[in-house]
Amino acid sequence: MKKSLIALAVLAASGAAMAQSSVTLFGIVDATYAYGSGSVANKSQLTNSGYNSSRLGFRGVEDLGGGMSASFWLEAGVNNDNGSGGATSLNNQGATTGGGGLTFNRRSTVSLNGGFGEVRLGRDYTPQFWNLTVFDPFGTNGVGTTQTLSSSLGGPTTVRASNAIGYFLPGKLGGFYGQAQYYMGENLSNAANKKDGNGLAARVGYANGPINVALALSETKFLAGDIQAFNLGASYDLGMAKIMAHYNQDEIDGGAEGKGFLIGGLIPMGAGEIRLAYSTYKVDTVGADPRSNKLALGYVHNLSKRTALYATYAHVSNKNGAASSLNGSVTGAGNNSNGYDFGVRHSF
Repeated sequence: MKKSLIALAVLAASGAAMAQSSVTLFGIVDATYAYGSGSVANKSQLTNSGYNSSRLGFRGVEDLGGGMSASFWLEAGVNNDNGSGGATSLNNQGATTGGGGLTFNRRSTVSLNGGFGEVRLGRDYTPQFWNLTVFDPFGTNGVGTTQTLSSSLGGPTTVRASNAIGYFLPGKLGGFYGQAQYYMGENLSNAANKKDGNGLAARVGYANGPINVALALSETKFLAGDIQAFNLGASYDLGMAKIMAHYNQDEIDGGAEGKGFLIGGLIPMGAGEIRLAYSTYKVDTVGADPRSNKLALGYVHNLSKRTALYATYAHVSNKNGAASSLNGSVTGAGNNSNGYDFGVRHSF
C-alpha cells in the first residue's frame, strides 16, 4: 500500500511538471524551381525557400511561477533540395560555415520572461533586419526579396547576430513595442581587431488596429569600417489590401553610403493573395553611383492552412555600373535580369 501511494505521488509530481513545461517541434519545407536570366548567363535550379525559409526547430517554455517563465528556441536552416544544413556566421565578422551538417544558424536562444519583458541570449535576428522583412510583401524570401536587402551594404549583421544579449519590452503597452540588442565579436582585448563584430542596435514601434510603424538604428564595428544602419517601415491594412513601405540607409565610415526604399502591398484573392512590390537601392560612391531597381509580382494559393503553392516574377534594371542579377544568373554592368520562382510550401 505504501509503495502504491509513493508511486501515485511520483506520477502526480511528474504530471504537474509536464503541465508547467512544454516542448514543440516545428518546421517548414519549401521547395522552389527557380530560373534566372542575365546578359551573360542564365541558370535553372531546384532550390528552396522561395516563399518561406525552410527550417527545422525546437522550442519550449517552463512556467517558473509568479508570472515568470524560461524558454529556449533552437532553429536550423534546411536546404531541402539537397539535404544539407544552412550556413552560419560565428562571430559577426563575415566568415560563414555550414551548408553541410545541421546547425542552428537561424536562431539559438534562451530567455527569461516576465512582467519586465524578455531577456534573450544567443543568436537571433538583429533589430535592423526586422523592418526590412516585416514591411516587405515577399518577406525577404525568394526572387521578389526587396532590393534594400539584396544590395545592402549592412555587412554580416544585416540579418542576424551571434553572441547577442537582447531585451524586449513587455506586451500590453497600448500597441507600443521595442527591443535593444548588444552583440559581440568575441576577440581578444589586446588584438588589433578587438572590436570587430561588436554592435549595438535598437528598434521601437507602434502597432494598433490596421497600422504598424517601426524605426530601427544600429552601429556595428568592423575592421574595414564601422557600419551605421537606419531604417523606417510602415504598413496599413485597408481590408481589401495591405499597403507596405520602408526606407533603408547603410553608411560605412570612410566609405560608401547605400540608400533605398520599397513600396508594395498584399491583396487577398479567394484562397490566396497577390503580392507586389517596387524596391530600389543606390550606392553613393565617388563617380558612378550604381543603382538597382526591382519590380516583383507574385501569387500564393493556399491549399490548406499549412500547404501553399506560389509563383513569383521579378525584373531588375541596373544603372551606372550596377550588376544585380536574379536566381543565380549573371548579368553585365548596367544590364537587366529576370527571375521566376514556382514552388510548394508545407509547414508543420
